[in-house]
Amino acid sequence: MGTSFSSNRRRNNNYYHQNPPSHLISSSPYPPADQSYSSPPYIYSPPPPPQPQPQPPPPPAPPVYHPYTDGTNYSNYQLIVRPSFGGFNHPQPNYSYGWMRPPPMVPVPPPAYVEHKQAKKVKNHVNLHKDTLKVEVDKENPDCYLVSFVFDALFDGSITIYYFAKEEPECKFVPVYPEAFVPVKIPFQKGIGQKFQQSSGTGIDLGFFDFDSLSKPSAGEDVYPLVICAETTVPLISTDEHLYSPLPNNVSTPHKQITQAVLEKNNGDPFKVRVRRQILWIDGVRYELREIYGIGQSEESFDDSGSGKECVICMTEPKDTAVLPCRHMCLCSECAKALRLQSNKCPVCRQPIEELMEIKINTNDG
Repeated sequence: MGTSFSSNRRRNNNYYHQNPPSHLISSSPYPPADQSYSSPPYIYSPPPPPQPQPQPPPPPAPPVYHPYTDGTNYSNYQLIVRPSFGGFNHPQPNYSYGWMRPPPMVPVPPPAYVEHKQAKKVKNHVNLHKDTLKVEVDKENPDCYLVSFVFDALFDGSITIYYFAKEEPECKFVPVYPEAFVPVKIPFQKGIGQKFQQSSGTGIDLGFFDFDSLSKPSAGEDVYPLVICAETTVPLISTDEHLYSPLPNNVSTPHKQITQAVLEKNNGDPFKVRVRRQILWIDGVRYELREIYGIGQSEESFDDSGSGKECVICMTEPKDTAVLPCRHMCLCSECAKALRLQSNKCPVCRQPIEELMEIKINTNDG
């Protein structure tokens, strides 16, 4: 019984060379659609090519430090300014300015220079206590008024009373209405705490003047309703004997203190004197007196070791410098020198400073 290879080969050839079904020959990668289902043809398009990524912004340059000066020739602190990249403008999320150029910085002007002076010490030979100045009714002449006050004098002298007087050169005064009142000159002797009382019959009838003209100086003419001039004539000192001795025809120029005041009256109340200005005339130089707030009423009170006597800046050194024009005595000399380079405001009232006046008080000087 023999084996036939021809029939098996023929069967194998038919198996390996048998053509596949038509649906397997399709070039489409997808299976054939159902012939019973009708759908629009599917068009395949490849995905778009990737877009090139934008270049990242350049790293910011390091901050630029600009020293800020306040007029003292040294820097207090530094300002950090973000650099600018010119025309490059990259949008930044959640950043309001982006890379926009910052607004230009306006330089802060230095404070105005404040002059620092030392007060010149002058000796006043006569002083009228302005808080004691009054006008009182003459009991013997009820229509007239008399002047009274307390004063100190180191030498003999005289007091002259003017009404509506105008100041002339060399601190002289001339009455504007000489027919209404003739100036009265009364001599006095030296002494401390003297009470001056104008003699009866030498007063003035203020009923000739309206209250408005008595209550203020004349506008533009510097005419005050009441002017009191106290003056002393001091003999020259003999250089040989070092003593005060009168020498013939050798006397110094008179020392004067002029008090200018107005008269106020409310309804039926008596006249009240309000001092507006006091002037010193010493050795041909005119000085205007002004109150200094913080210096105390006397040298003893100024040198008191209680609170409020120290500089308001350092709180350690005694205050010896006044601020003008507000006249607050509140600084020591060292703090005043530093303050004038940094600020032009008074540390007490914040008003502009025009001048600093250093005032040295020596209580040992008699």
